[in-house]
Amino acid sequence: MLALAGYPLGLEFVFLDPAAEACASPLGAHLHADYVDQAALTTFVQQIDVATYEFENVPVLAADFVAARIPLRPAPKALTAGQDRLGEKQLFQQLGIPVPRYAPANSLAELQQAAEHTGLPAVLKTRRMGYDGKGQARLRGAADFDEAWRALGAQALILEAFVPFEREVSCLGVRALDGSVAFYPLVENVHRDGILRTSRPRANDPLQAEAERHLRRLMEHLDYVGVLAFEFFVVDGQLLANEIAPRVHNSGHWTIEGAETSQFENHLRAITGLPLGSTRLRGASLMLNFIGELPPLRHLAAIENLHVHQYGKTPKPLRKVGHATLTAPSTVALDAAIPPLQAALAAYL
Repeated sequence: MLALAGYPLGLEFVFLDPAAEACASPLGAHLHADYVDQAALTTFVQQIDVATYEFENVPVLAADFVAARIPLRPAPKALTAGQDRLGEKQLFQQLGIPVPRYAPANSLAELQQAAEHTGLPAVLKTRRMGYDGKGQARLRGAADFDEAWRALGAQALILEAFVPFEREVSCLGVRALDGSVAFYPLVENVHRDGILRTSRPRANDPLQAEAERHLRRLMEHLDYVGVLAFEFFVVDGQLLANEIAPRVHNSGHWTIEGAETSQFENHLRAITGLPLGSTRLRGASLMLNFIGELPPLRHLAAIENLHVHQYGKTPKPLRKVGHATLTAPSTVALDAAIPPLQAALAAYL
């Protein structure tokens, strides 16, 4: 999607991806190699002017190698900030951004001590590499400790208090090379089984200004360049920080049709030194992820105002294989169109 956004701007792309059948390979040169393969990284940097990443689990070793030779935007320190949940929470606190109670848990005894601090229920998470609900276990009582530790205890962990949230929201911002920033409207997200199912931007959300303050503070601290997504819980009408994604983000996919400038185009504008584009809404929209398999294309094409994106991924349980964005001229029109759409696509969402 970055490459598709960049083609109208005259940009060309090279992809370093360990997947043999990388989704982006039809759109540019594909270097099929491990992220830390120095020969491949050397070839990579010799072919491009500026590098970026769209996956926060790229090894920092690879990011440092690239950044020492050509501009890498966002910089490796942003990647580092988003890779360790404990360091991430500590950074939020350092910047005065509220977080749920948390504590490290690197042994079963430490887990029990951590639970005294966070209270129960709580969520035990791997500090690194978890996404889409992976690497997590819910602790409802003391009887859950041993099983959770057996499942996750071979790595560094963090215990976070379970948050009885009213909403889950994300704020996407973009910061340019000159320090100018732009923000998209706050997005309301719905997850199931730890996987994002729907995202809906909300114009004039009462928490927009608060979210922008937190995101601006973080981007300035990191001297960030590009799109950054900040996920929050809404509790008692206030924001609690959950996590960041130092990249374009699934909860911003609606921007392709729903905003004047998509998150993908604005990320490219930022990292190449172009002025940022407008983040204004074009109307009302709702993004739906397709999980596991895609609905028949003929079925999707028959639905009015539905914009389909297939990723070219092999169908697999709990895997995001595509998304669609429903657009409407107004919130009222979108509200009317959502229930029949979700009913028609329920098996794929």
